[in-house]
Amino acid sequence: MIQFNNVFNNSNMTCIAQGGQFYVYEHQNDLSVTPYDADRSYFMREMNVKKRQVLIALNQTSAKIQAGAMQWIAGAVNADSGVTGVGNFLGKMVKGAVTGESAAKPVYTGTGYVMLEPTYHFLLIEDLSNWGQGMVLDDGLFLACDAHIKETIVRRKNVSTALMGGEGLFNLCLSGQGYCVLECPVPREELFEFNLQDDVLKIDGNMAVAWSSTLDFTVEKVTKSLLGSAVSKEGLVNVYRGTGKVLMAPTITGTVNYDSNGPEQTRATSGSIFH
Repeated sequence: MIQFNNVFNNSNMTCIAQGGQFYVYEHQNDLSVTPYDADRSYFMREMNVKKRQVLIALNQTSAKIQAGAMQWIAGAVNADSGVTGVGNFLGKMVKGAVTGESAAKPVYTGTGYVMLEPTYHFLLIEDLSNWGQGMVLDDGLFLACDAHIKETIVRRKNVSTALMGGEGLFNLCLSGQGYCVLECPVPREELFEFNLQDDVLKIDGNMAVAWSSTLDFTVEKVTKSLLGSAVSKEGLVNVYRGTGKVLMAPTITGTVNYDSNGPEQTRATSGSIFH
């Protein structure tokens, strides 16, 4: 038996989300600061830049996590590498290389707790039952999921436009019944959710966090002609076509354009604000 002191009853740690066996804890204040970085720590806290951790409460269940993400384990919990042989390992290496995920994802099974390493990313718990046949992820977002969740690789249909648009050719798809945890660059409150019914969504940039596997994902020109694209100052866009759901991070770093698409500056306003 393990007695926990200043862990779950820690006043500085708040549980902000829960789904299945996954819990997201947020450190309200960074208490381990020095006089030399106290000002930076203060403003980080005020701007919601906080450390967050995922706790997995196993009850004769299993969870799969990114390699190297585990911080501590308590209880009767066994770890498995998730690799069953040389061929299986080589296949996982290829899958990891094309999706930006770890080649092998350890599986933890038993009854007890697994705490993951802290991160400044925002952590999203998603119920895969709300995603129909599966959820496709942008590269590098996967953190953890129920061990029985199925992982597959989906490939873009039009290779040439994907390369021209600066997009990858492969993405990780999660399917089944259960929960997964994603490391997101923006909080859930800033995510746009689009539910398509035989319709089309076009996004100028790599801002989609996840989308339904039932959607046809391509990279296309905004207009039919090169002249039209030049006049509109828009080039290639990510197109999601069909029936399904898309989660979009509209405020992700790099989406603000002060020069080409922003308001025209006058002599009185142009200056140090944007430079």
